[in-house]
Order: sequence, then C-alpha cells, then structure tokens
Amino acid sequence: MCGITGIFDLTGQREISRRLLSDMNETQLHRGPDESGIHVEPGLGLAHRRLSIIDLSGGQQPLFNEDRSVVVTYNGEIYNFPELSKELKALGHQFRTHCDTEVIVHAWEEWGESCVERFRGMFAFGLWDRNRQLLFLARDRLGIKPLFYALLPDGQLLFASELKALYRHPDLPRSMDPKAIEEYFGYGYVPEPRTIFRDVHKLPPGHLLRIERGAAVPESRQYWDVPFQVQAIGEREAGRELIDRLQEAVDVRMIAEVPLGAFLSGGVDSSAVVALMANHSEEPVNTCSISFGDPKFNEAEFASLVAKHYRTNHQTGEVDPDDFDLIDRLADLYDEPYADSSAMPTYRVCELARRRVTVALSGDGGDENLAGYRRYRWHTYEERMRSLLPAGVRRPLFGFLGRVYPKLDWMPRVFRAKSTFQALARDSVEGYFHSVSILSDEMRKQLFSDSFKRELQGYNGIEVMRRHAAGAPTDHPLSLVQYLDMKTYLVGDILTKVDRASMAHALEVRVPILDHQVVEWISGLPPGLKLHGGEGKYLFKKALEPMLPKDVLYRPKMGFAVPLAGWFRGPLRQRVRDSILGDTLLGAGIFDPAYLRRLVEQHQSGVRDYSASLWTLLMFEAFLKRQVAAA
Repeated sequence: MCGITGIFDLTGQREISRRLLSDMNETQLHRGPDESGIHVEPGLGLAHRRLSIIDLSGGQQPLFNEDRSVVVTYNGEIYNFPELSKELKALGHQFRTHCDTEVIVHAWEEWGESCVERFRGMFAFGLWDRNRQLLFLARDRLGIKPLFYALLPDGQLLFASELKALYRHPDLPRSMDPKAIEEYFGYGYVPEPRTIFRDVHKLPPGHLLRIERGAAVPESRQYWDVPFQVQAIGEREAGRELIDRLQEAVDVRMIAEVPLGAFLSGGVDSSAVVALMANHSEEPVNTCSISFGDPKFNEAEFASLVAKHYRTNHQTGEVDPDDFDLIDRLADLYDEPYADSSAMPTYRVCELARRRVTVALSGDGGDENLAGYRRYRWHTYEERMRSLLPAGVRRPLFGFLGRVYPKLDWMPRVFRAKSTFQALARDSVEGYFHSVSILSDEMRKQLFSDSFKRELQGYNGIEVMRRHAAGAPTDHPLSLVQYLDMKTYLVGDILTKVDRASMAHALEVRVPILDHQVVEWISGLPPGLKLHGGEGKYLFKKALEPMLPKDVLYRPKMGFAVPLAGWFRGPLRQRVRDSILGDTLLGAGIFDPAYLRRLVEQHQSGVRDYSASLWTLLMFEAFLKRQVAAA
C-alpha cells in the first residue's frame, strides 16, 4: 500500500510549495516507508509514499506516460494488471516497468474516465492530464482504499489518503460540521461523503471526481454500484460456484514479491480465506491471530483448530485484557472521531502480522455480502411483523408500548421488548437505523445541548440511510439492509478500521470476499440462500462443510470485541469521569452536562450498560484534545 497527496490550483498556475507538499506527504510515512516521490509543475503538485509490493526495483511514483503528459500518484493494487498491460501493449503503448501503476496512465490515454471500469482491485489515485488541464480522482468500487479532498477558499484543491496530510496545509478550514457530529453519535463514525469538517470530504466508493482548470466546482459521479439483480440458481450449483469464485479471488491476491500471510480469527470468513489460500499454496500459509484473556471474547482456540487442520505457520499474540493504552493512539490514527473499540485488537493483530509478512489477506466483507450479522435476522423478523399491520395502526400502537414498557437490560432477551416495540413503530429504514445506532434518537436528543440542537435545525443521522435507500437497486427487506451496510458500516467502519490499523504498521491488507466481481455475483443470489431458517451465511457454510470443521462453521458469532463495560467500572473508572465530565467536552458547547453525568453515574453504579456510549464520547473527547493541541 501507499500514501498519496496532491495540490491543484483550479484558478491558474500559481506556484505550489514543494516544502509544503513534502510536509503533507511525510505525514503518511507509515503508509509507505520504502520510497518517497514528488512532482511539481505550475499549478500542480503530486506526492507519493511507497510500500513496495510488486516490481520492487521499478514503479517509483509519481509515474508518467511516454511523453510525460500524464502523471499519476496511486494507492492500491490492480490485480488484473497483467491482462490489461498485454492489451495496452497490443494497442501500441510502451511500458517501462512491470508494476500495476503504469497500467493506469496508459489505460487513461486509451479509455479516458472509463478506465476505472476495467480495473479489478482496490485503489485510490490522482491523475493529471496536462494536455487537457484536468485532474482526475478515483476510488475503488467498495471503498477499500481511502481518499479525502478539500477545496480551499482560494481555489486550491487538496487530496490525500488520510486527513492528517490535509491538516498540514495552513489554509485548510477546520470548522466542525454539526451534521457530522450528529451522524457520529448515531453511527460511531462519520459516513461518506462527509468528514468531521465542513470543507473536507471523502470521495465515496465507486465514485470519480473530475476537476478541470478554470472550473468553479469539481464534478463527481458514480461509476459502479452493487446490482442486487436476483438470478435463478439452485443451492448445490450456487455453493459450487461460490467456492470457485472465491478461490479465484484469493488466487489473484496471492501475487506478491514480499512475504504474504493471512489473518485467522477463527470465524467463518477468515477461516474460509485461509482454507482457500492453502489450496493454492505449496508452502504452509503464514497465519496470525489474537488471544484474549476473557473467554467471552476469545476465538483463539478456533483459530488454532483451523491452523492445525491446514498446517499453517501459525502465530498467536496474547493481548493484555487491560490493553487500553491505545486509546490516545487511536485518535492520532483515525484523524476524526471513530468509535469502534475493536480498532484496538485490530491494531494489535496488524502489529503481530507485520513481524513476518508485508501482505495479509483478511475475511472482511463476508457478513455484509452473505448476511452474517445477527441484526439481519432480527430485522427480517421485525419486517414480517410490520407487514401484518398498516402503518396507521402500527405506529401509534407500538409507539405507545415502546414508551411505557420498562427498559430491562438485565433480564433475558425474551423480556427485553422495549427496543422491539420501538423498532416496530418505525418504518423499515427507521427500524434498521434504530437497531444499529450507538446512541438512539432519544439518547441523542438528551445528549446534545439546546444550542447545538438549534445548529442541527432538526437534522437526523437517518438521512444518510434514507439517501442510500432512495437509490437502492432492491426493495427486498434483507437485501436492502445489506445494501445500506455496504454504503455505511462496511466502508465507514470496517474498511476504515482495517486500513488505518494496517497502514500504521506498513502492512497491506487484501480482501478477496470484496472482489467486486464476487460481490456482484453474491448480490444476485436469492436472499433465502444467505439467511435461511435463522442461519446467516447459510449457503457459504454449507459450501464450506467439506473444508472446515463444523465447530468453526456453526458456533455462535463472537466478533472482535473488548471488555469496555468492565474497564469503565474498574481500571478506567477515573479516566472516564475525568474525560467525560472534564473541561474539553463540557466546554465544547455541544453536550448537556447533566446527561453526561447521568451516563457516567448509571454505568459505573451498574444500573445500565452505557459502555458503547461512553466509549463514543471518550473518542470524541480525544479528537477534540488533538485538535486543540494542533491549533
């Protein structure tokens, strides 16, 4: 992987400061410690930090075409570059290297903007065409690789792989976006295309941005979406084809000139990837996993089961159950508020993997693609209930029950009906947003101060999901929420977590289950082959039965969690009080002090489990402190 940076003058050809560009570039040293490159010409500067994976002696960036009229700075891997290179050579293009980067400049010359539709892989790049006076930015279909950009008041456009590079520009506006804050406390991250700052944006997955010199506003458009076009296919045939397609996606991701391995959590997805890698490799696969002291969070025994089954070269790292020293590091890593606490063990497993490999394959994307989350099962159940009553009856009836029924977090699930009643009173999108929210609508209303609510002017984070639902290619209850997760949770949480945690250690992570051709095909499977009789990933598990132990395939899903509730009542008790009831949050003018105190008191007394809400506040406080220190 790599880090990219650029500055483009839309209004003319003002001089670009080489020193400033270099400074921005060096903030991403961790993404590419092997080499650095800079290109500056009137009105344009491109920079690159390289992590060498293929063509180690060549492929330095920024990289030019034959007459140096086209230049690119690029982060990612294009897995079909040998085929594209062969095609482009047949069309008369001359190649100087054996790397995938050079394919981009020649593909641009040959096919223009549509070149991105030919690339198979993960990528984010900025390309300058001097003859057309045009800057072209593109991001891969699923958003595996990040790309941030900002248009400054003076007409300069900045872009980079991480926000921290843009921070180094002295003219970058740093006014926080109230809508982004509302979204953060709903989702636990700031969804695309917004960032925490009003004037900085993420280029959404499957989008490109075209900026011509002299244009007032950059033009963005979507070039790809998940189709969800259902095909007629039988279970047995679908299972065989699923494994064949995943095997091919794994195979093309095992090409590297550096040590390669895999994450092995012991879950279905990572175990499947390791099994498919073992099928392809004559040598033992390098695998690594993390072991937790608390058995409620520990999957290491299942990872060891798969490692022994496939005789992998396995390494397990023991994580201190009180490994909370990373809290401050996470604020530096993610640059904007980010509240998935599993970022801590993810950071550790990337640190462990990097000791032996430079490239690691992961199982990310299996839950979204193949309906593995438990919430999908609950959502489809609630949708069946919603369909039994018209909204005019359902809303007032279940709305009333949701208000009066007590919140019994300490009781068995069958008695904890309050959330279900509240969900049934909502429509499908409202119900799903309610189920995934870190802080519910009601909690956010109490959390925010009156002055901040006036700034929001009634805006609610559900609008993110409503926007995606309005453009969704499906209205099937299960497929729709899978689509919403691919547009929000997958890119904003899962892929962001892995990108920053892995690149902090200069580790490239490849995700075969998110191969866009695999995603397209899986999206077309009948929903009943994904969630069947309450069993998520039904087809995937059935197809994997000859390859993996049933104890791995059919055990309860654990996830990559950390014991926050105990931390906040024990070793982090005082830190929680100091942070959440301290000057930084109280002085921000965003929060209601009485509600902050209630969250802390009720959690630490054991009345309620507010660990997720408190963690979200802790990470926001860490972000605010970082901004004050940088000012």
